[in-house]
Amino acid sequence: MTRAVGQAPEGTPAIPLWPHPGRLSYRRAIAIQRRLAGRVITEYEGRRIRYVAGLDAAFSSDGKDCLAAAVLWDLRAAAECGQSLAVRRVRMPYLPGLLSFREAPALLAALRRLPRIPDLLLCDGQGLAHPRRFGVASHLGVLCDLPSVGCAKSRLTGTHREPGRLRGSWTRLEDHGEAIGSVLRTREGARPVYVSIGHRVTLARARAVVMKCLGKYRLPEPTRLADRLVARAKRERRWAQGRSET
Repeated sequence: MTRAVGQAPEGTPAIPLWPHPGRLSYRRAIAIQRRLAGRVITEYEGRRIRYVAGLDAAFSSDGKDCLAAAVLWDLRAAAECGQSLAVRRVRMPYLPGLLSFREAPALLAALRRLPRIPDLLLCDGQGLAHPRRFGVASHLGVLCDLPSVGCAKSRLTGTHREPGRLRGSWTRLEDHGEAIGSVLRTREGARPVYVSIGHRVTLARARAVVMKCLGKYRLPEPTRLADRLVARAKRERRWAQGRSET
């Protein structure tokens, strides 16, 4: 039975509203990041993961709006089973390391429009592989209290050796000796992706989820489809659809 939007099964939280509707100063945003980073859980509780929400976002040409896409992926069926779009007015200027404050309000809104609460969030972005160990995957995971994984196309911070050329090969992404993620080869000979813990998963589990979501492309299907959805909506100029100030 499909649940209504925002309705969660017993023991699973509903998707929240963005808790900071006003414009934040740089200092305040950093303080929020540091406080919430202390809530990140790097363990996996063993709950079954079947429904993965792939998330991606884009900005209007004038930078005033953020358009977010969420694609619900059924791991058991290896198929999409829902999608949504949401637009929110951007409250923050672009500041390095604070991208989640620009994207998260729209991403949360898109999640609330899915036909069911996902078991895990898969973000086109960073989790712990962030200068303050709190990228968008961690931010959304903590706010939603859901397992989350960051799977980024490029490196934000840290150093690494090149992984082997075979699919599934990986190396550690490190920052001053600390393992902050994995550099994972998802397709033989293709550029690797950067996988990191968002919230309530281990790094090994994060890699396993990304691998299980792969199709024939370099990127996992949930985020690849979310990227396509948001790109198509941007081309069609669907910025006014679903815009809200919350």
